[in-house]
Amino acid sequence: ALLSRIRPADSAAKAAAKERQSKLAKPPGSLGALEEISVRLAGITGRVCNRIEKTRIVVFAADNGIVAEGVASTPQSVTLAQAINMTRGKTGMSAIARDFGIDVEVIDVGINSDSVPETILDRKLGFGTANFSKQPAMTRSQAVDALAIGIEAAERAHNSGADALGIGEMGIGNTTTSAAVLACLLNLPVESVTGRGSGLTDEGFALKKRVISDAVALHKPNGADVLDVLSKVGGFDIAAMAGAFIGCALFGLPVTAALAAVRLCKTVRDFVFLSHASYEIGYRAAAAELGMEPWLNLNMRLGEGSGCPVAFQVMRAACAAMNDMATFEEASINDNYLEDIRNESAFCVKTV
Repeated sequence: ALLSRIRPADSAAKAAAKERQSKLAKPPGSLGALEEISVRLAGITGRVCNRIEKTRIVVFAADNGIVAEGVASTPQSVTLAQAINMTRGKTGMSAIARDFGIDVEVIDVGINSDSVPETILDRKLGFGTANFSKQPAMTRSQAVDALAIGIEAAERAHNSGADALGIGEMGIGNTTTSAAVLACLLNLPVESVTGRGSGLTDEGFALKKRVISDAVALHKPNGADVLDVLSKVGGFDIAAMAGAFIGCALFGLPVTAALAAVRLCKTVRDFVFLSHASYEIGYRAAAAELGMEPWLNLNMRLGEGSGCPVAFQVMRAACAAMNDMATFEEASINDNYLEDIRNESAFCVKTV
């Protein structure tokens, strides 16, 4: 019922934004991706001119039973420790976010501890997922509940007045779950989407790929059924993230990055932006499937939604140019000399 309420981007607003871009006092297409961003934002909000002033990053924290198979080099206790540190502005993402004045909300959807402080929002679905090398990671009902938690988080951000939302995760072992989910959704060999995560020896890396391959063979997730994939080999954090992307489309919020959500509802893509090119190998396959290019390539592989605070500044730059640049008329410049350039498709603003 919620998915049916999602409407595509406003094509009239995008056309109007593209028209304004053509009148700004600059060579056509000279601001590159910033022009595309401003046009897409117009489609999301229905307004040609926008401001990205209040932003939020929501991080879903959960543990993963699959770590029992030795697929992670980091102890599981780090999930809780770093979730707490995020609320204090002491992790990579949250330190950057604090400096930029970005709100950070951390949500417990499955941390393996009963000592989670109140600074972390309690939406616990369990003490981590099950070890999916032996049984499904979660029930289908839990996967649906995780989606609902993500949608609720997006609605809360919308109601707080956020102009854009970033989505992150915290959970030891979740590069294993994400690789498994990606392999199933894209029907790709596990080896082609699995990276080393936070760091594994060659032996550990080989084990990780073997564990995922064996689990996929055991459960046979249906790649055409996102909930089946999430419930069998996913994580609570990944499922909640998918829900948050859906929620952003539902409430008209631009959001940074998400394949599972787009598979559930193609229109979600209209609201998604890719912030940075993750160092993880599976990222390229996911981006290609979405048909989108990330804005930044900083060789980052921290996770946490760490690309989001930087991406928000890119969005602000796009809005500043669209809103505050003079048009040729306002700048008293005769733009007839650009007529031939405007007729060249290479200089046209892309509208994705």
